[in-house]
Amino acid sequence: MAGELSFFEVGVADVPRAQSFYSALFGWQLEQANDGLTISGAGIGGGIHGGDEGASPYVFFKVDDMDAAVARVKELGGTAEQVGAASDDDDDAAARFGRFMLCRDDQGSSFGLHEPPAG
Repeated sequence: MAGELSFFEVGVADVPRAQSFYSALFGWQLEQANDGLTISGAGIGGGIHGGDEGASPYVFFKVDDMDAAVARVKELGGTAEQVGAASDDDDDAAARFGRFMLCRDDQGSSFGLHEPPAG
């Protein structure tokens, strides 16, 4: 269903250190993916990426059609920008993880959109 929480992402400075911390804290299964980790066992899909020390977790809401959702965000006065590896520029990552966009609403609050992979 569109609008439900679909994915979350945790930004950290040091990915291997985060792997030790979060697997010990929550029992998450973490698997290497590109320059970060995928998270299993958290109830919804998740990931950890490096180079983002002190970041708040990113939450992504499911959409069925990324292009239409981004157009609607902009129509309503918000903004959107592609996210790293699982973007339109990386077909392999997009096929595996889907498409992601970081957005801001018309007041500047951030959120993400996630179009899960087909199939």
